[in-house]
Amino acid sequence: MKWNNNIKTAIRVAKIELNSMFYSPVAWLVLVIFGFQIGMAFARVFGEQIRYQDMGYDLWQVTSAVFVGMKGILPPIQRYIYLYIPLITMGLMSREYQSGSIKLLYSSPVKNASIIMGKFLSMMIYGLALMAVLGVFVLFAAITVVNFDYPMILTGMLGLYLLILAYSAIGLFMSSITKYQVVAAIGTLAILAILNFIGGVGQEYDFVRNITYWLSITGRSDSFIEGLMASDDVLYFLIVIGFFLSLSILKLNTEKSIMSFKTKVMKYSAIVVVAIALGYVSSLSSMKYYYDATYTKSNTLSKESQEVLKNLEGDLTITTYVNLLDESFYYGLPRNRNKDFERFEKYFRFKPDIKMKYVYYYDKANNPSLEWRYPNKTDDERVDLLCKANRLDIKMFMTPDEIKEMIDLKPELNRFLRIVERENGQKAYLRMFNDNNKHPDEAEISAALKRFISPSPMVAFSTGYGSREMDNYGGRGFYLFAKDKWFRQSLLNNGFDTKTIDLDKDEIDDSIQVLVISDLREPLSDVAMNNVQKYIDRGGNLFILGEYNREVNMNKLVASLGVKFEEGVVVNKNEYTSPTVLVGFFTPEAAKKYPTYEKLQKYDYVVALPTAQAIDYSGVKDFEVTPVLVSDQDAWIEKETTDFVDGEFEYNPEAGEKKGVHAVLVTLSRKVGDKEQRIVISGDADVVANEALTSQFTGISASNYSIINGSFRWLSNEQFPVDTRRADYIDTSLRLPKGCRSWVNWGSMCVFPLLICMLGIVVIFRRKRK
Repeated sequence: MKWNNNIKTAIRVAKIELNSMFYSPVAWLVLVIFGFQIGMAFARVFGEQIRYQDMGYDLWQVTSAVFVGMKGILPPIQRYIYLYIPLITMGLMSREYQSGSIKLLYSSPVKNASIIMGKFLSMMIYGLALMAVLGVFVLFAAITVVNFDYPMILTGMLGLYLLILAYSAIGLFMSSITKYQVVAAIGTLAILAILNFIGGVGQEYDFVRNITYWLSITGRSDSFIEGLMASDDVLYFLIVIGFFLSLSILKLNTEKSIMSFKTKVMKYSAIVVVAIALGYVSSLSSMKYYYDATYTKSNTLSKESQEVLKNLEGDLTITTYVNLLDESFYYGLPRNRNKDFERFEKYFRFKPDIKMKYVYYYDKANNPSLEWRYPNKTDDERVDLLCKANRLDIKMFMTPDEIKEMIDLKPELNRFLRIVERENGQKAYLRMFNDNNKHPDEAEISAALKRFISPSPMVAFSTGYGSREMDNYGGRGFYLFAKDKWFRQSLLNNGFDTKTIDLDKDEIDDSIQVLVISDLREPLSDVAMNNVQKYIDRGGNLFILGEYNREVNMNKLVASLGVKFEEGVVVNKNEYTSPTVLVGFFTPEAAKKYPTYEKLQKYDYVVALPTAQAIDYSGVKDFEVTPVLVSDQDAWIEKETTDFVDGEFEYNPEAGEKKGVHAVLVTLSRKVGDKEQRIVISGDADVVANEALTSQFTGISASNYSIINGSFRWLSNEQFPVDTRRADYIDTSLRLPKGCRSWVNWGSMCVFPLLICMLGIVVIFRRKRK
């Protein structure tokens, strides 16, 4: 009964506060400005989607593009709220102090908790009004976007609403300690500034790091906006709300009744201790729960990665070796450990007992920036200068001799390195890559972990006879593709082991899962040919790469398969680059048979093949053939022109040149005993060579590395690389006719804000009349 009375009292207080709030112009002005700002952002980003569709382009991930992406309308709302909420909350209690009505409340039987909860309830309703303004645009998008992703956007709105409530609780507390509304507003902004700033305080110290990082409110709604609801973020908002509401109630209690200083300190301390304890428990990895609201589950590990973690029993430790003289040392500094943890948070979600350790040292490294920053300095001098510049204790870094006693990192060139180790002693490496992303993504991390539970397929590269070499870093070599430690798409970083094999001397035994033979400038000897044929006959998998002007030697190799490399080079007219750089298109058959190529074919990704030969598979009998890459119908096999720099390429059927669609990469498969034999044949060896993988082909959006992933995923019987694909986006079109962009702009930026303004004027005018 008493509880019901307190609730009724809180509701009456909320009604009074809402009447006061909505009969003043400030609350309506905030709603109008809020609506106008969202309207401008919505008109800009949604208008772009309309324009793209009107121009005939395919849309992609419309929901995320409008609301979540780099130009999305939800992220900036956090900045708006930061400024608006203090304006609304500054008078919640200050107004009572200033008018003297607080004395009447103190003398009444109304509980202080009911007063605070009533005031807060009014802000909850006002927060709903702000969300309703946003909801109009969400509703419009939901009606016009085909297959709108409701759960993701509703989760984002929930995060913003919780942020509003947290700001409101802070504003209510500041309003309860002063009778001056301006002071209350400034005080609220000050606390919000502290909560946004404190996340970077004391990050160098283990004891302080987690406390200040947890206290930070910065980015707490980001995961919600991206469609991920995490229990620790939800509890953070609830703890902050409860903390400041408790402080507000206690403040009123100390004013209403006589209380000793010691009692006050104990009560305030109790509130702080309870909040910290709850925050600590909620931030434990084992206590976290997640809900991924996105349709594609983009915030969650792929199914195959989850399966890998499920089969990883026992402890797992990730040790990060940070070399102060390496260019990437900054990522591993103590102040950045929490951000570093976030890179692996998806894995902690499924295996919370993962441990992370850090080892700091300095040793010689390939870091050109040190040469121009600190010229003519020794490594010891540079270490001293770097420690001073980054406020680091030089004692935390092991010397070159000390680190060598622990581990030899010279084979890794003393670069930033992580070693993942199981309790049984198994180890795997995670490296930084020479690209813009630097850090390993899910594909590389999961591949390293999968090595623990699945044997790494051995890929053998044949040597001699002019074949491309896996140790050759030149433009035509296979070093990047085969074994480069710092190339993201290399076989080494995707779960494979590689080695070379001499076909004349070495036996192709059962330890080899894939044999690579490429660009034979000389014919194979009888011994080598006999060795390869035995491997083929017993069902071995191959990756065969031909090359222009090598068809005689290559055709001897593939004759038993029924495949033939056609004489000449396949060319196509290209206004941007040489006609000999063929654009290869993924076929519908390949997209249907090989999941890796499905999205690539759907979204018109292509592959650049310099000097490719057409593959004739009309003579294949025992194998099932699938063309993977083909030319367009205007390509032809050029046989006359051999000068690829200054020569003129013209189609001449009289010279035996054939025009039309030509296959340049095919797969063959058949049943041999109890296994399926798989063979990939490419008409071009340059397609995965170093130069092709690092070049930007002018006018061609080449995706050559996809040939590595797709081919070797299939050749390894779907073991590696790890499949990190997710469901495809389905929100790819709008239910709007052409030419309606201007109507959307006018409605978003003018009509809707004016309607809010008119509603506010009517409400205030009617109030004055009464």
